[in-house]
Amino acid sequence: MGAKRALIVDDSKSARVVLARALEKYDIDVDAAESAEAAIEYLSSNRPDVIFMDHLMPGMDGFQAVQAIKNDPRTATIPIMMYTSQEGELYLGQARALGAVGVLPKQIRPTDVSKVLSELHLVSERRTAEQPRFTPPTARVGGVPAEAGAALASKPLTDSALREHFAELRRALVAGIDTQTERITGEVRALLREALPRAPEGGAPPPPRAATAPWVWWVACAALALALVSAALWWRTVKLLDGLTVQLTQLAQRDAAALAALAPAGAALATPGATTPASASPAATTPTAAARTAPTAAMLIPSEGKPVVVSVPYGADALGGARFELIGKLLYRLARQKVAGVVDIRAFPGRFCLVGNALEGYSLAPEETLFSRCDVLGNPSDEAFPGTQRTPLALANLIGDIRGSTHGSLQVQVAAGDAANVLVPYPPIGSELTAGEWNRAAGANNRVEIRVH
Repeated sequence: MGAKRALIVDDSKSARVVLARALEKYDIDVDAAESAEAAIEYLSSNRPDVIFMDHLMPGMDGFQAVQAIKNDPRTATIPIMMYTSQEGELYLGQARALGAVGVLPKQIRPTDVSKVLSELHLVSERRTAEQPRFTPPTARVGGVPAEAGAALASKPLTDSALREHFAELRRALVAGIDTQTERITGEVRALLREALPRAPEGGAPPPPRAATAPWVWWVACAALALALVSAALWWRTVKLLDGLTVQLTQLAQRDAAALAALAPAGAALATPGATTPASASPAATTPTAAARTAPTAAMLIPSEGKPVVVSVPYGADALGGARFELIGKLLYRLARQKVAGVVDIRAFPGRFCLVGNALEGYSLAPEETLFSRCDVLGNPSDEAFPGTQRTPLALANLIGDIRGSTHGSLQVQVAAGDAANVLVPYPPIGSELTAGEWNRAAGANNRVEIRVH
């Protein structure tokens, strides 16, 4: 039986290459089409064993292409797998209703490809009795299963706790090196005592040293080399610990600055009477009128002029970590002050100059790298460049708590900001532009903005 053949329909060249490489590992021949129209023309004279169809493409989209293929009796029996970043039960139901057999995500894993090919009967089951299915052991955290200890494992370390860990590591490293050095020194001294001639008795001439000198020197040189290697490892570890300490300090300073940015809004909310104009009418000072006007005045503070802006480090979760703590403090403060309105939280991604590939991942390009050598402009929080901002589970729970405690009077909206909305303009693209210059602007634009309406 000849090799199986697959057709990949996607306007993204990188997506086609990634999937093609994954399929070729299973000895499947791959043809590609960059549009739905090209795929339909291809099917007029070819019959692949499976079609992987992207959803969003210029011209005819993936759903329209699936419908056209399934309406043609000549191609209706070809299985079609949607290959897209779209997900969810609703999307899967729509795809299957039109005739697709399933959805393969763009962020594919080898297990995803193997499972899809097995379901389509394009590859044989490779597992045997000697190769049972692997079942990972239940990880344990502090003596309890990983599911129960997830909260313990994810608990963030404080500044003082990290410093204590670094100090303990340094003490253990120095103690280990001292012990190793003392042991090596003692062994070398013992070998030298055995090798050196003893004092002659009765005036007898000392034995010749030529027979013992060479191996003694070899032992001494080996001991010296071992000591030098130990010292180098110690120095490298010390430098690494110093670098981690500097990074920890910078993160603490950044979080302190973000807290300071939220302080004016909190102070205004704590003293709503301070925002009431001196010329307010007597009717506005009644309890009922104050309940209507004071929250409105307080709500204008965070969005007046400019919103509260919180910087997001490269690779960090925009709505997690320190940003999540700041958002929680602001929301609970607004709830305590009985503020009614909408809190708009938007995460704006910086477009970083990255190097790598979709299979092995992407990383920041070195600063001296020319901008023209960037493999992609994107953000780690994106999926398949670009991606969609999803609300983390912890933030979704927080929003539900705020909505319940305020009986719906305070609503929270979370959305992905437009990457074109920048705080710092990106430098003009030229032949001399470096990745470092570009990524400094991307770091400034990688942020979360909070407004209260």
